Order: sequence, then structure tokens, then C-alpha cells
Amino acid sequence: MEATKWCPAVDFFRGGGYSTDFTTREGMPVTMARINLIKGLGPVLQLAEGYTVELPDDVHDKLDQRSNPTWPTTWFVPNLTGEGVFKDVYSVMHNWGSNHGALSYGHIGSDLITLASMLRIPVCMHNVPEDRVFRPSTWTAFGVMEPTGADFRACANFGPLYR
Repeated sequence: MEATKWCPAVDFFRGGGYSTDFTTREGMPVTMARINLIKGLGPVLQLAEGYTVELPDDVHDKLDQRSNPTWPTTWFVPNLTGEGVFKDVYSVMHNWGSNHGALSYGHIGSDLITLASMLRIPVCMHNVPEDRVFRPSTWTAFGVMEPTGADFRACANFGPLYR
């Protein structure tokens, strides 16, 4: 709490309120996730496991001033695979649905993928190693050689768990 400032949130809380301003320290394992609602498709989950990093103060300050310095700041670097969407950081951000996401402490991507399959929400991008991913065995009937496409086909076939 000593590292947190409480700032008036005048531009994004219509009724007033406070925002917390802090900068996360480096080295924490985190999972960044986002659900995008896509017209004609519905919800789609994307996630990236990685670690928090610290930037030099002058770099942090310049970037922090580009948005709203009263917001909390966590600098994040995803674990890279060297291929596809996770070949480099630019590719991850280029394919991310927005400049926002939700961070959770720990590498919980495999749990989110399992939950998404139970809810019939396809996962369009992730960097979770294959040996940590669990989806129902029926998913293999929709394309065992191409799991991302199989995820979309299985979710479309079975339909959303909730409407």
C-alpha cells in the first residue's frame, strides 16, 4: 500500500471515484487475458503467459504520460515461442484485440483454456505449452492436427453453454 497513490479518476469514472497509481515490479509470472466480442462469431478468448518487467524511469515516465498517469502500470513481456503469433512481442501486440487486457498472477493459461472449452468460447491465440493444455477429447474429432481451428469448430458445433 505504501507504493500506491490514490488519484482522482476524473476522466473515466462518470460518478467520480479514485484510481490506484502504482508500477508493478519485475519478475512476477502473470497471464494476460482478453475476451473479444466479435460480431457474427461471439466471444473469443486470447491469452499470453509471461512476466512483469521494469523499464528505466525515463522510458516509463514518457509512456505513462501518453495515457493517464493516474492508472496502474504493469509492463509485461509474453513468453515467446519463436513462431506464429508468439514469434516476437510485436506480433503478439499486433494480433491482440486491444491495448487492454486483464492480468492474473501466475501462469494460469491452461486453466483458462479448459474453462473456455467448457463454456464453448474458442481460444484464438495463446502461448501455453501443448503438454499443459486440456480440452475435451471430442475436440480431436474437429481437427487434431490444427487445434486452434478445431477449437472454433467444436465450439460452433456444440454451441454456447449459456445464451
